[in-house]
Amino acid sequence: MIRQMTTQDVEAVHRIEVAAFPTPWTLDSFYYEINENQFAHYLVYEDHTGIIGFCGIWLVIDAAQITNVAVLEQARGLGIGEALMREAMRVAREANMDTMSLEVRVTNTVAQNLYRKLGFKNGGIRKGYYTDNGEDALVMWVNLNE
Repeated sequence: MIRQMTTQDVEAVHRIEVAAFPTPWTLDSFYYEINENQFAHYLVYEDHTGIIGFCGIWLVIDAAQITNVAVLEQARGLGIGEALMREAMRVAREANMDTMSLEVRVTNTVAQNLYRKLGFKNGGIRKGYYTDNGEDALVMWVNLNE
């Protein structure tokens, strides 16, 4: 089941964030996103074991930005990331966003393949974007009205 994230979900989401990323967002960052950022919209994927994935989106004027998306390692490859991204795209369309963009590590071909499957195209490179190792980010975007 995919649903909107609540304050009660923050600790579970943060655990997934810490497990998935070398430079994870802080617990306070997620509380800020949920309680204070008027542009933020977060989704969680929950099964009988609890929250196993999440996706964050900023909806600003006419453009949606994926902030982060992650799935517990043991639940990867089951279509959960794709389901979260499809729901994020639906939410963005419903909010009248024209485009959606994201950054992904240039070495993360698994994620890039998923984004391409969903219609995302390469938009450029952000040099040294990732602070843990200086890796470049590939910017990808999709027109939500096509």
